[in-house]
Amino acid sequence: QVQLVESGGGLVQAGGSLRLSCAASGRTFSRSVRGWFRQAPGKEREFVAAMYWSEATTYYADSVKGRFTISRDDAKNTVYLQMNSLKPEDTAVYYCAASRKLGRASTEYDYWGQGTQVTVSS
Repeated sequence: QVQLVESGGGLVQAGGSLRLSCAASGRTFSRSVRGWFRQAPGKEREFVAAMYWSEATTYYADSVKGRFTISRDDAKNTVYLQMNSLKPEDTAVYYCAASRKLGRASTEYDYWGQGTQVTVSS
């Protein structure tokens, strides 16, 4: 079992920044990929960013490339999502997820956090 707990969401004005955190516990070695997804009201959950825990390579959705950065802190077993230049269309519940292999489909991830709300006002 892997437990994921997100934090850091909130309300921010367009152009502002937020940093989301996802702390992992449990058998984290069994899931080497960490991903971020988001889901806006009435829409499907969509891929935002992902990385292998042991590598520096990162992957992003085109809609956030250049604005969002995924990173990790090994000592804290935590992955972050730094979000800059936020837009109203970034408003969603953001979820952290873990998987054995990297992918952009939510069905490829089998452990999920509870989600954290990000609201960007215009």
